Amino acid sequence: MPAVIRSPRTRLPMTLGLALLILTGLTILAALSPWPGLAAEAKPRARDLGVPFEGTPGPLNAITDVPGVEVGQVTLISGKGKLEVGKGPVRTGVTAILPRGKGNLMPVFAGFTTFNGNGEMAGAAFVEETGILETPVLMTNTHSVGLVRDAVVAWRNRTKLDLPDAPDPESWLPLVGETQDDTLSDILGFHVKKEHVFQALDTAAAGPVAEGNVGAGTGCMTFMFKSGMGTASRKLAPDKGGYTVGVLLQPNFGWESRPRLLVAGLPVGREVPDLAPVIAMDRPLAGEGSLCCVVATDAPLLPHQLKRLARRVALGMARVGSSAHNGSGEFFLAFSTANPEAGKTSGLRPLSMLPNQKIDALFDAVVEAVEEAIVNGLVAAETMEGADDNVAYALPHDRLRAILAKYNRLVR
Repeated sequence: MPAVIRSPRTRLPMTLGLALLILTGLTILAALSPWPGLAAEAKPRARDLGVPFEGTPGPLNAITDVPGVEVGQVTLISGKGKLEVGKGPVRTGVTAILPRGKGNLMPVFAGFTTFNGNGEMAGAAFVEETGILETPVLMTNTHSVGLVRDAVVAWRNRTKLDLPDAPDPESWLPLVGETQDDTLSDILGFHVKKEHVFQALDTAAAGPVAEGNVGAGTGCMTFMFKSGMGTASRKLAPDKGGYTVGVLLQPNFGWESRPRLLVAGLPVGREVPDLAPVIAMDRPLAGEGSLCCVVATDAPLLPHQLKRLARRVALGMARVGSSAHNGSGEFFLAFSTANPEAGKTSGLRPLSMLPNQKIDALFDAVVEAVEEAIVNGLVAAETMEGADDNVAYALPHDRLRAILAKYNRLVR
């Protein structure tokens, strides 16, 4: 396997540094744009590079293919050079998912599971107990979970939508997932603020979803490459119900496992043994990393079935080479936008449920979409220089295509 290059703050060549500066500026503009799809449209995705995937994606190949789902992201990139706690450099952000959109905060049925528990998804205990998701789902860095959770409560109290039978805005238990981005960012500086959470929620929208170095994925690495937010979807055939499954994930795992990386079943990690991260001597890269994933569907599933859907995320991770080592944290949530009266609290409510015998196609859709979303996050990410001049290199698109062609897997 490639060795992590440990250097006392080795700097990038001037030309690459200038390119990074330009890309950083474009990333910030895209992430803060009122049109969330700009960043998604401006860069190629895995399918555009000829990577073959199983299954049929929805029109956007994103979690927002599930009707009603909205996504908002805020990206925080500032500073360079030596780490100074409280000052930076900063490479982090916030991603928000609203199951029914900002205009409809009624609860949805949901299921939660953990694969390896070295991490956190705040608020998951309530979902586990009740099968109900009452709040948006947010992702951020490990040390910002508490602030983000509090900010979501404040946002809900501020909005106070007049919804009959809606949960009391003063007693929300928001779901906030995380991964650790301290190799590239000043994670102890607590740079995510309440206004960033508000912005992510207020600007959430349907449509294309930005991927790569944006939102909660800004400081992420996967299999020793720079990675970031990734999304994908699957549209089931009419004879399978015609339902849609979408995923949005924050991949930050395989930190020291480059040789394990698989793309379309091919040993891409072994074929690209160079481009190891450059890590300062006093900032060691350790552990296995984590993945936080949200699965959305419009299939009428009850909480126990959604928990089964969430478990299949781990199989999608396995397809790209993860075995969830001891130091990893995998936290998966699945929700359904069907059953609009799922969260109402008065009287008996009519519900619909897909029989368990008809759920296999949804399992397949989750596995396929997760695999593609992780690769999308790798493809969309750009090389990033962060704290202490640590560098995470992007997966080169030309070399990925060459590997696909070498094994006769390139889709032309």
